[in-house]
Amino acid sequence: MLDSYGRSIEYLRLSVTQRCQQKCTYCSKSSGFCIKDSELSAERLVMIAKACAQLGFNKIRLTGGEPLLRRDICEIVTGISALKSLGDIAITTNGQLLKDCARDLKQAGLMRCNISLDSLRADKYKEITGGDLQSVLGGIHAAQSCGLDPIKLNVVLIKGKNDDEIDDFIELAKENPLEIRFIELMPLGDGGQEGINNSEILRQREWLRPAECQNSSQPAAVYSAQGFKGKIGFISPISHSFCANCNRIRVTSDGYIRPCLGSNLEYSLKEALEGTEDALKQCIVQAVTNKPKGSCFGQGFKTNRKMNRIGG
Repeated sequence: MLDSYGRSIEYLRLSVTQRCQQKCTYCSKSSGFCIKDSELSAERLVMIAKACAQLGFNKIRLTGGEPLLRRDICEIVTGISALKSLGDIAITTNGQLLKDCARDLKQAGLMRCNISLDSLRADKYKEITGGDLQSVLGGIHAAQSCGLDPIKLNVVLIKGKNDDEIDDFIELAKENPLEIRFIELMPLGDGGQEGINNSEILRQREWLRPAECQNSSQPAAVYSAQGFKGKIGFISPISHSFCANCNRIRVTSDGYIRPCLGSNLEYSLKEALEGTEDALKQCIVQAVTNKPKGSCFGQGFKTNRKMNRIGG
């Protein structure tokens, strides 16, 4: 379906929980609040996915928080994969629990996954995320083994923290069929940190060249180089807005539509979920119709929800 600016909105990022066992400094290192009882049930999450599919959405990504903390995550994936009109069902995870459930997720209908990996050094990874690097690496291997690919590894670059590992990550893409995605730091976490401008990375590595078959609706500008098995993606919401081609909306785990990540505008789905299927679709249409032309990043934007409460 089209928004009021003629963009085709066909991608739903559906958060299934605000809970996370990690405390990434760019997301929410403080404990905040997280009420499990506020999470939508598996049945209602599938209802939202079904309504979106009927409105023409063809891609759904499950996010969090950490979606694998949901004990019914395979039930959710099974319900969504039954919607045959969907061309892509994916998940974004920190990978800590992926080793033990990758095969079950694949059998439930999950097609691929993005995994957060902010350092290749165990001590630094723990400092940034509070998590265990070996658990993530085990999750990546399990995902590769059962065919949850292509696998994309998300790296949020923070000045003075992990920016000295840029070439290590690029080497990882050279030697492996992975897409490493450098993501500019957004003002959605606890603050007090400085990100890295992706343009600087490219300027210093002119041998990286744009990859063929770029998808204009995806946020990443993808590059590669001769002899590379993988690719390098650059997601640059701060330095290079991709709002003109944005094709997505987000639904939070407590039942609100966020039409734009860089805006505090949101619409409650709670009443509509108690009503008819048509009422739910009308609420989604309203949110899509009122999707802002562009984000407020770079304009002193202050979020009223940290990233774990919106959905990655």
